[in-house]
Amino acid sequence: MITRRSRGAAFAVAAGLTQAGAAALRAAAPGGPERWERTNFAGRTVDLYAGPAAVLAAALGAARVRPAAAGAVLAAGACGAYDDLVGAGDPRRGFRAHLGALRRGEVTSGAVKLGGIGTAGLLAGALLKERPLDKVLAGVVIAGAAHFVNLVDVRPGRAAGAVLALGVPGSLRAGPGGELAAVATGVAASVLPDDLGERSMLGDAGAHALGALLGAAVVVGNGRAGLVAHAAAVVGAAVCGERVSALARGPRRSAVGDAGERAGVSAAA
Repeated sequence: MITRRSRGAAFAVAAGLTQAGAAALRAAAPGGPERWERTNFAGRTVDLYAGPAAVLAAALGAARVRPAAAGAVLAAGACGAYDDLVGAGDPRRGFRAHLGALRRGEVTSGAVKLGGIGTAGLLAGALLKERPLDKVLAGVVIAGAAHFVNLVDVRPGRAAGAVLALGVPGSLRAGPGGELAAVATGVAASVLPDDLGERSMLGDAGAHALGALLGAAVVVGNGRAGLVAHAAAVVGAAVCGERVSALARGPRRSAVGDAGERAGVSAAA
């Protein structure tokens, strides 16, 4: 039985694992520090260590509750990390831009991310729910939530703050959904100070992973009506984000890449 104490423990363990993971990466970053640094919207150098640390902490916390949720977190984080490292400097933003490139035979990092996170969401949804329609709705919620948290990551602290705002109410609920939400809020609370201080950032890896975990918490804790409502919300957010991204492309973009650039526009994909 999942109690308030177990949700508190999940929060604390997730926060501690995130801090430990980030510290370990700072001490021995694969590829050297240069590979893990970006210039943010204000011209300050910030690191990406919080992203992989958040992915691993979120996945470990989710694994003891629902292994399928952990799989979605890892897949979303891996796709985000690929875009952080490979897609840096690509000026294309939004579903339309990446799908258009795919139609021309070019596989962008954004297209890999869209396909990978969508597939992972559907697979996790299929494992977490029993009825066919619920499986599809669950996949939409998980992938859509992963996209949404990345969508709001346009300034320091926005993504972590959104996870806290959305996850805290969910973590107050009893059951496995509440514990998954507690894990997400623990990770977000851990990274928020360095994020706000412009020392570190979640990047696409951390933002997508935490979003997928929030989506999984919703899926586990809701029936058909709740799934429909949340699926409509994330799809609506994606449509709005696509429009904003399309309007904002061009002169307002910085050349520092997608991960954590926060140049005042939404990284819609």
